[in-house]
Amino acid sequence: MLGLALLYFIGKQYYELADDYDKSKWGYAILGVVSYYIGTFIGGILIAIAYELWSSISIEQENSFIFNLIVLPFGILSCVALYQILKKNWEKNKTVEEDIIDEIGRLP
Repeated sequence: MLGLALLYFIGKQYYELADDYDKSKWGYAILGVVSYYIGTFIGGILIAIAYELWSSISIEQENSFIFNLIVLPFGILSCVALYQILKKNWEKNKTVEEDIIDEIGRLP
């Protein structure tokens, strides 16, 4: 249940970011959730390889709940990194809308 809440908040943040920059809201909300899963997958592979190389017992004998807690920061870190990259790129490419009211009465 807590995992679903985490996915909801990740998707919501990406949805609001895309809304601020007039991008595809649902597409980027889904991208945020997918980036979380990709981060946990890559983190899980790295931890499993390290565990198999330097531990005396197999990873299959360990508790899966603890393993999921260990890979959680990898998923969150990948979400935050992608969020910051998207925000930085979109801010750089955002067109500045000039107020027409400020130009009224100005001489060319």
